[in-house]
Amino acid sequence: MLVGVPDDLVVSRTLVIPATELRERFSRSSGPGGQGVNTADSRVELSFDVERSPSVADHLRVRMLARLGNRLVDGVVTIAASEFRAQLANRAAARERLAALLRQAAEPPPPSRRGTKPSRGARERRLTDKKRRAQTKQGRQSPRDE
Repeated sequence: MLVGVPDDLVVSRTLVIPATELRERFSRSSGPGGQGVNTADSRVELSFDVERSPSVADHLRVRMLARLGNRLVDGVVTIAASEFRAQLANRAAARERLAALLRQAAEPPPPSRRGTKPSRGARERRLTDKKRRAQTKQGRQSPRDE
């Protein structure tokens, strides 16, 4: 373990991903930074296999696979971080973003909406407003000659 980067990734109270299931790759960052960019491997790619992970419960796995479908490659989600110059800061940023992504994918669906219909009073108010509006428009018309 390096100083500043925790071992296990805590996604929620019920979901903790061991460090052994996370894969990190380091590469050179693109963009400005002068000579340091060409030599330092500060870019971090953090990968987690959602599909085959033993630490994810089955009911969560189904939900997470459905919600992360477009981000997965063979059941693996990958996060890249290269906004900081220091590798350690990029590692922490990648872990935080992965935890936030998995937390959002694992949250339960919202309760289903119960259908309602307008009350009798609401329907009557709507009709009286419509009649009043029609009379207003009728009054704006020029009188017809017959």
